[in-house]
Amino acid sequence: MSEVEPNEHRDAVIIGGGIMSATLSVLFSEVQPDWRIAVVEQLDEVGLESSDARNNAGTGHAGLCEFNYTPRRSDGTVDASSAVRIGEQFATSLVFWARLVERGALGPPETFIRSVPHLGFGSGADGVAYLRARWEALRDHPLFADMEFSDSPAEVASWMPLMAEGGRGDKPMALTRTGQGTEVDFGVLTRQLLSVLEERGGTVRMRQQVTSLRRLGAEWQVETRDRGTGQLRRLRTPYVFVGAGGGTLPLLQSARIPETRRYGAFPISGQFLRTDRPDLVAAHRGKVYGHAEPGAPAISVPHLDLRVLDGRESLLFGPFASFSPRFLSHGRLTDLPRSVHLGNLPVLLTSVRDNRSLVAYLVRQVTQSAEARMAALRRFVPAARADDWTLITAGQRVQILKRIGGRGTMAGFGTEIVTSAGGSLGALLGSSPGASTAVSTMLDVLATSFPQRMPEWASRLDRLVPSAQMMREPDPGRTTEEVARARRVLGLIPLSTSTRGKE
Repeated sequence: MSEVEPNEHRDAVIIGGGIMSATLSVLFSEVQPDWRIAVVEQLDEVGLESSDARNNAGTGHAGLCEFNYTPRRSDGTVDASSAVRIGEQFATSLVFWARLVERGALGPPETFIRSVPHLGFGSGADGVAYLRARWEALRDHPLFADMEFSDSPAEVASWMPLMAEGGRGDKPMALTRTGQGTEVDFGVLTRQLLSVLEERGGTVRMRQQVTSLRRLGAEWQVETRDRGTGQLRRLRTPYVFVGAGGGTLPLLQSARIPETRRYGAFPISGQFLRTDRPDLVAAHRGKVYGHAEPGAPAISVPHLDLRVLDGRESLLFGPFASFSPRFLSHGRLTDLPRSVHLGNLPVLLTSVRDNRSLVAYLVRQVTQSAEARMAALRRFVPAARADDWTLITAGQRVQILKRIGGRGTMAGFGTEIVTSAGGSLGALLGSSPGASTAVSTMLDVLATSFPQRMPEWASRLDRLVPSAQMMREPDPGRTTEEVARARRVLGLIPLSTSTRGKE
């Protein structure tokens, strides 16, 4: 049996080495530079699960093109409030990264972010009407000022040639386009942020499997086992944050955190069709999001994206849902059954009962044929050939199940902060747009976990991160100036104030 090292005391222990944990650790190092911070990650490197470029869409989610953030009202107009909020959250992330670059803390910004146009795609008369209503709802906000709309076949073809090849008959289509979109490699960014922590005296340990999390008096004890040597360590801390992605809920359950009794979990794997053919990639220079098919849930929003994977440009189309009982890409086949207990069984059962259409959709996705996937792709690329595209698996997500108003709900989007033991434990559950909102979400974690310290920390945070109030206040000039500066520092396309098509 491996010997247990003496207890190590830390001011904060962060479990999980993804973009959320990396962001929180740097924020801690800013507001409390004297704190001893430890990050523990079970894999051989940080940023290899959901933060890895191969395991997420890479989209800098800013509400520019994602239909699921702009629901349609019964009168045909669009509610843009969620898209605006997500745009503000991503702008906060941009400013945070830019200020770290200005200080020389982060590496060259081109290693983790670059400009890629974001486009919305409307097909058929109803889809085109929806897209126009979306554009009209967003175009006057400063963060969406350069958004263009076109239903001209010639102009649409000039924007996205690949989508025009092969012809669409008489079926109308339209696009919105903005140059403010980005492609972000959150894996690279995660590693750079945690390097900042280490340079400031923090500790980052890989290959550390958390075997126990429990409350001992006024502190938490985090016990880890080194996956390589078997060495056991016990970390004692007054504050612990669990940002382990799909591994978060099982760990909270094992620690008997009472707040988790209301949650269930259901894992979903994502799959995409990928092509590396240079001529196809050259004909599609952007990320194009469409609207869900009639009867399909919002989480099914299809998109055709220009990506850079392993240094090579590719196109990915999806997502297609598949199933694995693992909660992480490197998880165990027993993750799902081990997460079910008497406390959350009612949540699981009511979620199945109250979401029959979603369950049916997932079954259809898991059992669909290769021909069905190609048919979905051809709604975007009419001339697509099966020989040019390969099916790949891209990450593992855990959808959180909970009760709202007595009904079981699958929370497909957004993040949920869990706070326990008087704020001494924080955790994050959720999925898209996740990584893009990391900075604002981690600011919420600080405010929720340390309300008594926020007045003391406010001045230090203001020098690094714009407040939510500043991003939302009615003075568009101040917001635009802050974001424009960040974009210049990061080498992104300048923030435009185009008025094309607004007359």
